[in-house]
Amino acid sequence: MATLRDVARMAGVSVATASRAINGHSNVTAATREAVLAAVKALSFVPHSGARSLTRRRTDTIGVILPDLFGEFFSEIIRGIDRVAHESGMHLLLGNMHGSVHETAAAVAAMRGRVDGLLVMPPDVSPEALADNLDPALPTVLLNYDASSLDLPFVAVDNYRGAWAMTEALLAAGARDIVHIAGPRHNLDARERQRGFTDALAKAGRPQPVILPGDFSEESGAEAARLLLRGRVPADAVFAANDQMAVGCVAHLLEAGRAVPDEIMVAGFDDIPLARHITPPLTTMQVRIDQLGSTALALLLRILRGEVLDARAATILTPELIVRGTTARPAVRVVEGG
Repeated sequence: MATLRDVARMAGVSVATASRAINGHSNVTAATREAVLAAVKALSFVPHSGARSLTRRRTDTIGVILPDLFGEFFSEIIRGIDRVAHESGMHLLLGNMHGSVHETAAAVAAMRGRVDGLLVMPPDVSPEALADNLDPALPTVLLNYDASSLDLPFVAVDNYRGAWAMTEALLAAGARDIVHIAGPRHNLDARERQRGFTDALAKAGRPQPVILPGDFSEESGAEAARLLLRGRVPADAVFAANDQMAVGCVAHLLEAGRAVPDEIMVAGFDDIPLARHITPPLTTMQVRIDQLGSTALALLLRILRGEVLDARAATILTPELIVRGTTARPAVRVVEGG
């Protein structure tokens, strides 16, 4: 394998000059740079990334810290980030925090000195705790988090408006008794989706909504369906705070012999890939999950190129109603496939 010394020897320059030419420094003549790059090509020389990062003070690596690394939601976010990273010649270093302040601090600390910037999704961490644990010297963009109080750029979903729109759509489809399966109490997305649901019902003159507990898992959606079937709560529609719970709910209702959507409509939120493949396909609020990741990395790359960005650079993504088979009654327009 060729070394930098081999390149310098072939180009007839010093090792230091060869290094400057390869790294794009301006204090190298055009003729010298051309000779060095010709030697690089002839020798198939690959610069050592560790050595380059030391001389350039760059790692060409982005740190990504998520609450979890498993499940379709997070894999879609990583897919969006990876697409932009690949196009930009950047590498990714992944970590998770499991929603804990302590683990958030540990994950951020583990990234220091190893990455050029951070993408962080901290849905369960307060702004105060986040401010205490982020490194102000490390460019950071937050995912799915309103960072206005921290004055950091962020990309978020308008969960409130999305939940309001879904609730109105179910009412327009003829639902009179809508039950909401909530997400975890400490999760900001879940709280905003529940707030949108309850406010939309209140505006429609139904101020006493039924809320069932959930934790964003399929099993908690199935458990909510069990509670509905065992209880005396009237329900002709269910709006789950995410698709995983909606999928679990649909599966249990069908197993129990309930017709979806003829007896009870079911809707979710996020539009994970599974949503369009279950039977019947799931009505949902479509969040371009991969776009969350790609937009956040695009912002971070702008910072790394020298732009100064703060919370005013925030991007708010508005979910889109996608109507499928779990609510497809005559009053509702069906969007094929999503």
